[in-house]
Amino acid sequence: MEPPESGSVIDGFVLGERIHAGSMATIYRLTGSEGPLPLVMKIPRLGPGERAVNVIGFEVCRTVLGAMAQSHHHPTLVAYGDVETTPYLVMEHIEGVRLDDWLARAPVAPEEVARLGSAIALALHDLHRQDVVHLDLKPTNVLFRQSGEAVLIDFGLAHHGHFPDLLAEELRIPLGNWVYMAPEQALGVRCDPRSDIYALGGILYELATGRLPFGHPSTVGELRRRLYRDPVPPRALVPATPEWLQEIVLRCLEVDARERYASAPEVALALSSPGQVQLTERGSRRRRASLPTLARRRIRAARFEPAPCPPPSKQPHVIRVVAVAIAPQEGNEALRRALRDAAREAVAADPACRIACITVVPPAAALSGVGEENSATGRHIRRLIELRGWAKPLDLPDERVTYHVLESDKPAAALVDYVAMNDVAHLLIGAPGAGTLPWRFAGVGPQVVGSVPCTVTVVRPRAEG
Repeated sequence: MEPPESGSVIDGFVLGERIHAGSMATIYRLTGSEGPLPLVMKIPRLGPGERAVNVIGFEVCRTVLGAMAQSHHHPTLVAYGDVETTPYLVMEHIEGVRLDDWLARAPVAPEEVARLGSAIALALHDLHRQDVVHLDLKPTNVLFRQSGEAVLIDFGLAHHGHFPDLLAEELRIPLGNWVYMAPEQALGVRCDPRSDIYALGGILYELATGRLPFGHPSTVGELRRRLYRDPVPPRALVPATPEWLQEIVLRCLEVDARERYASAPEVALALSSPGQVQLTERGSRRRRASLPTLARRRIRAARFEPAPCPPPSKQPHVIRVVAVAIAPQEGNEALRRALRDAAREAVAADPACRIACITVVPPAAALSGVGEENSATGRHIRRLIELRGWAKPLDLPDERVTYHVLESDKPAAALVDYVAMNDVAHLLIGAPGAGTLPWRFAGVGPQVVGSVPCTVTVVRPRAEG
């Protein structure tokens, strides 16, 4: 589906200039009868050739921005359209300069690096104190107001500690910009605010040297080299780099999150008070680790265990998850009702539980890309609509039910993996042969019952009992 043209009207909003076209969404300035408005509309990229993660990222961005308190450090969400009909987000338009403008002039003077970095760290603190981790911090996602305050944008890959992490629940790939991605994030950890501190360290490194600490990794193997390979010290590239700045940068880029700054305010304080920075060997380092040291690190990296995520500032209530597996395009209404009745019984037994509605579809690579159903985003949305239609009679509030479209050519393995990774307490699944599409879930029931690490209820329509 091609992005709409300027001048198009969506739910009464008139699209003005297209100001950004990214891999996940397109952004337009909105306009009125007297010219541009202080608003933008973000529209996810959908249709043939687009990734299903674009749909999930849209839902994540809407949830995270909608949950955060109004602040100078992130855009305010004004309105949104539903993914089932017309997906869009209307947000505050930030008048400011992108961080890219400074990187184009790198290496930048140390004092300017410190000023910019301190402002970004304070913006991160505003997120982290609300239990939000950005997880996609990069120069294009940082703006500076005229006041000097940093604004962080694009929360499509973020994690909010009080909401289900849809991206982590559905996908098993490193999500984010690989250039600035923290080692633990590359291993699937999405709950640690210190991952943003690592990304900030990569940005500071680039500002100070004009180089990237780890280049542009193009494979997961290259990405994981940062588990054992240290960057070239900034002073080896720009000898005038002061020791205090190198100390801060390399501490932010430590492999183990426990060795980094514990919080964003600590980074801001260090950058604003260079004379108070406690120097270690990091600050005077002139070369990377020797080959023997590198070999030892590489061996240890194979057993690397990421640091535990710090507890959220407000401890969320632990919610028991009940998953319901529904075959795609399930046409057996009796089975659908039986699964729904079983879900009602689970809710009655635990009124605080969350119902996770799951379906499994073949990988996107198997799609032709022709027509809505044969595009990854079109199929994903259609399956979401089916799951929501199934769950609507349950009459649960939005926070008590989530929807997940998993891509796999092995449905049983995908269900077992979902249950294991997301601490599901109870799985409801249709009995073998009860569905109208046995080729989809053929043999899934026995495989799941024999492998899944939770209670399983195999549901059969009453008429077949």
